[in-house]
Amino acid sequence: MAGCIRPRGDEIPTSATPYWFTQPVDHFGGNNGTWQQQYLVNATFYRPGGPIYISTPGELAVTTKYVDRMHVTQLARKTNALVVAVEHRFFGQSNPMPDLSGSSLQYLTIENTLEDFASFVRAVKSQPASMFPITVLNNAKVVFFGGSYSGNVAAWMRAKYPRLVQGSWASSAILYGRLENYQFDQSYGRHLQALGCAERFSQAVEAVDEVLTSGTAAEVSALQTTLGVPSLTPQDTAGLLAGLSIIYSLAPVLTSFDYVAANVCSFFNSSSKAPIDSYAGVIKAAIAQMGMNEQALIQMGDTNYGLDNYALGQTDRSWYYMGCTWFGNWQVAPSPSSGLSRYRSQLVDLSYFQPNCQRKFGSSVEVPVDVADYNSKWFNILKGASNIYYTSGSLDVWRDSTVLTSTGNLLPSSTSSPMFTIDGATHVQDLSADQPSDLASVIKARTIGDALVAKWVK
Repeated sequence: MAGCIRPRGDEIPTSATPYWFTQPVDHFGGNNGTWQQQYLVNATFYRPGGPIYISTPGELAVTTKYVDRMHVTQLARKTNALVVAVEHRFFGQSNPMPDLSGSSLQYLTIENTLEDFASFVRAVKSQPASMFPITVLNNAKVVFFGGSYSGNVAAWMRAKYPRLVQGSWASSAILYGRLENYQFDQSYGRHLQALGCAERFSQAVEAVDEVLTSGTAAEVSALQTTLGVPSLTPQDTAGLLAGLSIIYSLAPVLTSFDYVAANVCSFFNSSSKAPIDSYAGVIKAAIAQMGMNEQALIQMGDTNYGLDNYALGQTDRSWYYMGCTWFGNWQVAPSPSSGLSRYRSQLVDLSYFQPNCQRKFGSSVEVPVDVADYNSKWFNILKGASNIYYTSGSLDVWRDSTVLTSTGNLLPSSTSSPMFTIDGATHVQDLSADQPSDLASVIKARTIGDALVAKWVK
C-alpha cells in the first residue's frame, strides 16, 4: 500500500526536509516491488481550507527552488496554499530500480508516471495527516503546475484525472511529438534574427560544416583547436558544437538583459572577424561559463561514452530513454533541400541520435520511436480538456512542440482552457520566480494565470 515515510522531530521542518512516498515499481502488475518517491513541502502560507499546488521538476532532481523560489510560491502567499514538489520516477533520488539499464527503464512509461502522481494526490486528499508536517484538511483542491516537460505532466494530470486535479498551468509544455525537431533551431534563429546576428551565425555553421564534411584530418583537427573542443569524430564534433552554441537559448529575456544578446550575438555584431572566428568566441565562452574541462567535453560529445554505464543519477540517460521510447523530438538540422537557414551542422541528423537508442538500452527498443502513436494517445487526450492554462514564449526554442506554435495553435483556445503567447519571452518565464526586471508580457501571463487558479480553487 502506498504511504508516506515522515521525518522525525516535533518541530515543523523547513522546505528542505525530504519526505518519501511509497510507490509500486509498476502500477499495472509487471513488477510487484516498491520504491520511495521524494517530495518537498512549503507550508509557510497554508491556512486551513487552502488549496494544494503540486509541481514536478520533471527530468531534474527536486530541490527547494521548486517550492521556495518559483512563481507558484508567490501565488501561494495570495491564496493560502500549500506548495509541494514531487520528484519524477528515475530522476534525482526517486529510483524504482537499482540501475538505469534498459530492463530497468522499461518501467519509465507515461502511464506509470501519471499513476505515480495520481496515487500521490489520492493520498493527499484522503490521508493528509500522513503526508504533511502540518494539519491539512481532507479533499483539498489540487492544482498542478509545470514548465517544459513537467508542463506535459501538469496538462496530462488534468486531462486524465479531472476528478483529482482541479486545474493545471502548463508553461512551454512540449506536448507535441516530432521525430525530427528541426523547428527547435528555427525558433532559436528567430531570436538571433531579432538581435541581428542570425545570418552571420548561420554562415559560421556552414563554414564549420565545410571542414567537417569535406576537410582533411589535419583541417578537422585545426578547426577543433580553433574552436577549443577535443578531438572527436566529425559527427560527434558537430553534435558537441550544437549543444554548446545553444546553452543560452533557454535563458530568460528581461527588460534589462538578454543572455543570447550578451553571450552569442555580441561576438558577431561587435566584431569584423570572420563568422567562424566569432563562432569560436561563442563556443569558448560557453565552455568557460560552464566550467568544462576536456574530459567533460568528451563526455558531452562522444556518442560512445558511457553506453554501458547504468549507474543511477544520470539525468541525461533517463531523458534519452524518454526520447527513444516516448516522443522523439530529436533536435536536428533541417534538410538541405528545405531552403531553411541552419544553426547546427547538417551532420546532426537522425543518424546522430537513433542508433544510440538500442546501443544504450537494448534491441527491445524500437527504432524509430512511434511518434504518431504517442501523439494519438498523449496529444489527443488534451482535446476537450478543461481548466488547463497553456503558455509559451514567442522566442521559446520549444515553441513549435507546444500547443501555441509559431504557425498557429494546435488546439482551440477556450474560456475553460485559454492560451497565451508571451511576447518576447523564452522558456517557462511565467512560472519562474518573480523579479523586478520581468517583461510586461510575462507579468500579464502571470496575472491571467493567477486569476484562473483563484477561480479554480474558489
